[in-house]
Amino acid sequence: MPNAQQVLDFIASATGEVGKREIAKHFGLQGQEKIQLKALLKDMAEEGLIDGKRTAYHRMGGVPKVTVLRVIEIEDGEPVAVPDTWEPEDNTPAPRLRVIEPRGGGKRGPAVRGVGPLRAGDRVLARTEETERGWQAHPMKKLPAQADQTMGVVEIDGAGKGWLAPIDKRERHSTPIADLGGAEEGQLVLAEPVSRSPRAGMRVTVVLGDPLAPRAFSLIAIHKHGIPHIFPQDALQEAEVAAREALSSEKREDLTHLPIVAIDPSDARDHDDAIWAEPDGQGGWRTVVAIADVSFYVRPGSAIDKEARKRGNSVYFPDRVVPMLPEVLSADVCSLKAGAPRAAMACHMNFDAEGKMTAFRFTRAIVRIAEVIAYEEAQARIDEGRAEKHLTDLWEAWKVLEAARNKRDPLNLELPERRVQLDEKGRIAGIALRERLDAHRVVEDFMIAANVAAAKALESKVAPVVYRIHEPPNREKLVALKDYLATFERKLALGQVITPALFNRMLKSIEDEAEKALIMEAVLRSQTQAYYGPKNAGHFGLALGSYAHFTSPIRRYSDLLVHRSLVDAFGLEQPAPKGDIPEHSGLAPRDRQDMARITDAISRTERRAMEAERETIDRYVAAWLSTRVGEIFQCRITGVQRFGLFATIVGLGGDGLVPVSVLGDERFFHDEKAQVLRGEQSGITYAIGDRLPLRLAEANPLTGALKFEPEDSDGRIEKRGAPAPVGLKKRGSHLVGQRGRPANIRHQGKRR
Repeated sequence: MPNAQQVLDFIASATGEVGKREIAKHFGLQGQEKIQLKALLKDMAEEGLIDGKRTAYHRMGGVPKVTVLRVIEIEDGEPVAVPDTWEPEDNTPAPRLRVIEPRGGGKRGPAVRGVGPLRAGDRVLARTEETERGWQAHPMKKLPAQADQTMGVVEIDGAGKGWLAPIDKRERHSTPIADLGGAEEGQLVLAEPVSRSPRAGMRVTVVLGDPLAPRAFSLIAIHKHGIPHIFPQDALQEAEVAAREALSSEKREDLTHLPIVAIDPSDARDHDDAIWAEPDGQGGWRTVVAIADVSFYVRPGSAIDKEARKRGNSVYFPDRVVPMLPEVLSADVCSLKAGAPRAAMACHMNFDAEGKMTAFRFTRAIVRIAEVIAYEEAQARIDEGRAEKHLTDLWEAWKVLEAARNKRDPLNLELPERRVQLDEKGRIAGIALRERLDAHRVVEDFMIAANVAAAKALESKVAPVVYRIHEPPNREKLVALKDYLATFERKLALGQVITPALFNRMLKSIEDEAEKALIMEAVLRSQTQAYYGPKNAGHFGLALGSYAHFTSPIRRYSDLLVHRSLVDAFGLEQPAPKGDIPEHSGLAPRDRQDMARITDAISRTERRAMEAERETIDRYVAAWLSTRVGEIFQCRITGVQRFGLFATIVGLGGDGLVPVSVLGDERFFHDEKAQVLRGEQSGITYAIGDRLPLRLAEANPLTGALKFEPEDSDGRIEKRGAPAPVGLKKRGSHLVGQRGRPANIRHQGKRR
């Protein structure tokens, strides 16, 4: 006898209506079993799983009570779905159903274990109902991805049979291809199942081309994560109309006389922000942070706004940007270009000699940016003494902001960031670490000050705020950090108040740079993930009580919402550009009434973008290393599991697996608390932070996966924080004996 879930799975997979007869035939039921099936179907009907009429699969108002739905978009944090198969007799369009997921702890959670969070393209088996608000669906089970969402690379085996190799490093098995559809070996394709039977194989439907071609890696991430990257025609047309509107100075403060400058990356295409400062004659500073006035062009309810809400943020890949706004706005009309009059939201702030903000106000203004300067160029002018006065004033003003920041003592984690360097044809030229300059800190501190001012300004008017929230580490993560620090013979008392300053003092007390880097990463792992919300919980990392994002409305919808709230709170409404565009540029009523829904939605799109960007970087790193398979790299262990080690190449990144099977013939035990693998016979230990030479055994650009193996069977390890042992000296990155031969080091004293 099938159980209820098996019956539902059969109903979901059927192509037509299914009744008791079809279910009995499918499961091979006879005699008494059919009577038991009738009782089972009755129970399922009482539970609301099926409709309970003569057929178990029955259309109610055109929508089955239990059916398979396909999520087509995420609207204000709620998935919107349509029936996966829709063939009405009267050509009625497929209904849109809101997929209901309960909220928990202020964040959206899955309706059923293993279902959420859902994203565009997902398929679910769901119960449906028609309410006053329209059709709703309650997920019961997440179903495998449909054919049109399967991306992979064609492989041909020795017998000439085609296989679809996965592009996700978590997928290990290839799928047979029954119909190549003209695809050739090595091509990136989209494929679909030939039938419901997994043995039937896949049919190639679209050939995308060379997976290693320029821009292919970002395309893989865009497809995998369902990132919208093509603007609807109505949004593009609306953006063109808004872009042609002549900028009026009516109701705008004229700041075109100020030498405001934008300091950005050298390859930046959109410029959200620009800054200016001058001394006030009393040891303090008057400053202006000018931010692109996106809310003037992107009005609530407009076609542009609907698409921006769906995207949530721009996504930055090494080879392309998927913008939140159409390019005519993001890279032109809204962008603060040098020499051109631009609409801006101006944040005026006054600071005393100690860096305390004494006053702030917000206006809509017209600005003319004096210059757009790259970080490196701005830093070079300051260092070489050839900076203009408006630039030196910025640095002097920053010094008082820096003093206030140091007094606040926010979490100070200087972790390297990888940067993929491409040539003019989009090919990989190299992988480098980004250099951190004072110029970066200057802009960062001015932006933080403006973000604080925006939050406090809205609080003063009791207006809605989209807070940027970073909660303190939870106890579970602190206990894990405490245990990890104990392996370095360092203590973390959990009874005290945990503050960023506590972590900073601990890091400053560490003299060994290698050990400091390890503990810095451990502190980072202990932190909670920042998110957006309407209720203030402070920002732990920045040591701030109130914080919002205000300074990047071209690329973050959260900032656009803050701008709209400021428009309402301070009466900054402006006439709309010509065309069929809504008049109001403040908050939409639905956002004002339920800010939690949209803040949850943009938190999810932010996480989606971060995952897509990280995976794309991994693919580029693997592609760059694929020509160096077999080479030896100095690596550092970053993770320990029972099945092996995770290691990263020192100075480059590129995380990969060292399977336990290649560590030797002996059995290894995993000490989860100490995060160590220990050999049963030799006593050799592999711990997080240990350095050792590893051979690159495999680099897969399609998945971004790397695989390492020991350089030789000796398993030489440089224990973290330990000096080279007596009788040994360092040559390059390897430990060698006095005569230059590799040294056999099984265990070096007590591990720190």
